Amino acid sequence: MSNPPLTAPSKGHILVIDDEADIRESLEFLLTGEGFRVDLATRAMEGLDKLSKGSYDLILLDLMMPDLTGIETLAEIRKKDGATPVFLLTAYGSIEVAVEALKAGANDYFSKPWDNEKLVIEIDRMIAASHLARENVELKRALKQRYSFSNIIGKSERMLKLLDMVTQVAPSRANILISGEAGTGRELVAKSIHANSTRADRAFVTVNTSSLPSDVLDSALFGIGLAGAKKPYLELANGGTLFIDEVTALTADMQAGLLHAIQEREFTPPSGETIALDIRVLAATSGDLRKAVEEGKFRDDLYYRLNVVHLPMPALRDRKEDIPLLIEHFANLYSTENGKLLGPAGRSLLRFDSEAMQILMDHNWPGNVRELENVVERAIVLSSEAEVNASLLPEHLLQAGGVRIRKDESEALPADASLYEIVADFERKVIMDHLDRTNWSQTEAAETLRIPLSTLNQKIKRLAINVKKR
Repeated sequence: MSNPPLTAPSKGHILVIDDEADIRESLEFLLTGEGFRVDLATRAMEGLDKLSKGSYDLILLDLMMPDLTGIETLAEIRKKDGATPVFLLTAYGSIEVAVEALKAGANDYFSKPWDNEKLVIEIDRMIAASHLARENVELKRALKQRYSFSNIIGKSERMLKLLDMVTQVAPSRANILISGEAGTGRELVAKSIHANSTRADRAFVTVNTSSLPSDVLDSALFGIGLAGAKKPYLELANGGTLFIDEVTALTADMQAGLLHAIQEREFTPPSGETIALDIRVLAATSGDLRKAVEEGKFRDDLYYRLNVVHLPMPALRDRKEDIPLLIEHFANLYSTENGKLLGPAGRSLLRFDSEAMQILMDHNWPGNVRELENVVERAIVLSSEAEVNASLLPEHLLQAGGVRIRKDESEALPADASLYEIVADFERKVIMDHLDRTNWSQTEAAETLRIPLSTLNQKIKRLAINVKKR
């Protein structure tokens, strides 16, 4: 049995509104031959009805029709749809008609008889431009949603205070210093500020100073020795936002150049004249910039230019009450991305059991939110069930956490022992009892406990059980 022939994808969907049959047939033959899908309407009202029931990439509209003129039809179209391109077709070629059509919202104007090749070229160009504009709008909408304030996760007092400040400063022109350890979300906050500012439709340019050698960074930032027609970061960010991550990596000369650009609001690229500069600078650091100033490693005048508003990002260990919210956020993200563990409402079903959750709550999180995100993504990828136990946590997390059970000299738990300590102490005793019964064979003990050997090994390490040699 032979396969059906492959059909080439349509180049676009076009609606032709014209009361002359030969014109409709001619356009249908021409456009379908060029790979377009074509719908035909014999009257203005029929065309408007088709538009109300579907969408088109372009409309070819006759100027003179018996029920409505092309100008009147165009006005009706534009009341509901300001984006779909419209080309007006008329036998009455004049400058006055062309001007009237363009004023009414037409994208172009063609006199009958038209040049087929030119018409197809212009239709191709207009549909491509319309698709690109639509994609840009959708991309900006998606980016605004992704970097909305709702994606700065946390209900702790420190995060609520930070979010309040971010909301206040985002619409302003003020330069901002964002400080915090690696992984706390400095770039997320910077992008959220830009996405919610008056510059949201302009460029957001990131300078990753730690990933570039000094000479390359100097070239990329100011354009000195930049190859080809590439523009330096300062010029690319004009009108928008310049985000400098790890600003302390800037050399003294770079600091001087940046200060001049901010202070004088001008920049002279190596290849041209001085240009007026309108940039907002968001600078980030994982260190103490004030201390760098005191030690003479960073210019104090630049420090004051950058530090108009200071946003300190709290470490995750200082806002552990936000961990459950962050887990839920990343679980939804990676369940959707991997198509796993999704409930009927599109929410993740992933849940850490009480033991695993306690380990996560006790961990010090040196890698901050980024480390937690990796743990949740790993659980989504490796888990085949919604409830995740400690065996699926990374080894370093288990070893770093351990279980701290407070006991007095008589091996008794204190009166204020937590439920977790009580359960962990009981679990430790049960495991040691089974190991003793099996002559410290972990394989046999796992079988009698009816748990995987890997799970038993993880518990032995976490509960600090010294396994006796057989």
